[in-house]
Amino acid sequence: MSDAILSPSISSLLSKESAISHGFFGRKGGTSSGIYSSLNCGFGSNDEPLNVAQNRAKVAANIGVAHRHLVNPYQIHSALAQYIDAPFTSESPKVDALVTKTNGLALAILTADCAPILFVDSVHSVIGAAHAGWQGALYGVIETTIDLMVKHGAQRESIKAAIGPCIAQSSYEVGVEYRDKFLAADGENSQFFTEAHAPDKYTFDLKAYCAMRLSNAGISQIDILPHDTCAMEKDYFSNRRRTIPS
Repeated sequence: MSDAILSPSISSLLSKESAISHGFFGRKGGTSSGIYSSLNCGFGSNDEPLNVAQNRAKVAANIGVAHRHLVNPYQIHSALAQYIDAPFTSESPKVDALVTKTNGLALAILTADCAPILFVDSVHSVIGAAHAGWQGALYGVIETTIDLMVKHGAQRESIKAAIGPCIAQSSYEVGVEYRDKFLAADGENSQFFTEAHAPDKYTFDLKAYCAMRLSNAGISQIDILPHDTCAMEKDYFSNRRRTIPS
């Protein structure tokens, strides 16, 4: 087991909340080896389950919870969110966001370019975590998460949100059909696309799009971490980088 000390990225906004701990963890500091040599926390991979469990235990220890209290959903690129009050006793729910008021329960999201978004209402003791890829963000996972937090006592004016490390616009080239999906939903979404050098190609600003959805949902306190998961190969997982032809 690696003795490396984990150094997660931290939101300056959420770090002001003394009642909660958080972190955006990358590739470094894990126990996995071979092609999985990293802090791999996904049981869905073909990595050795013991290594994944040890990696998750390291993350849990870093944020100060029991390793069994670190929970994440079975992510399906949806707008679905679920409230939980205890660790899962069976399979993780097929949703893309979790909300809780339970002390000592850590909500986790696994990403490899998609945006992990953490929500905190420390006034009313409600937290949330959402997996916002382009599909989830477009379909409304951000709003679903906020609505569920409000249902359980949070107030929009008290919620703080942090958009963690994800793919940056400069690394996110997409085709015209992708852009058309966003324009069909709202013509104003054209502001998040910039023409790329190749014909019929654009770059998409996922961070800014998520921030807009947060703002439109009534969240005024938003932090956006600057990291580009696709470009920072040694630091973060990236599905886009893995599939780019060399």
